[in-house]
Amino acid sequence: MEKITVKLEICGTPYYITTDEDKSYTEALGAELNDRITRILRSGRNLSVTQAAVLAALESLDKQKKAEQSSENLRSQVKDYLEDAAKAKSERDFYKREIERLKGSAADAPPKLW
Repeated sequence: MEKITVKLEICGTPYYITTDEDKSYTEALGAELNDRITRILRSGRNLSVTQAAVLAALESLDKQKKAEQSSENLRSQVKDYLEDAAKAKSERDFYKREIERLKGSAADAPPKLW
């Protein structure tokens, strides 16, 4: 994908971002960042735009780390489920063979008279 330049406005300041991402995606990121910083600035604390940007960055990193941890937990669960499924399949195959063996043994056994 070719590089494009996208204009974002964050807290009234224009930023020109060169990216290979889709324009609408990049604009959506910029709008979300602007909303986060604006929300932090309006929180009642006397913060500069820079301080609000740092808090927004920390918020984003926190969400990212939690998402990565959640993703890793899901990967671990899927791995466990796959191992359980493989074990269950192996046991099923063992019991299928055992049933066939017992059927063969029963067919070879002399008839039982009562």
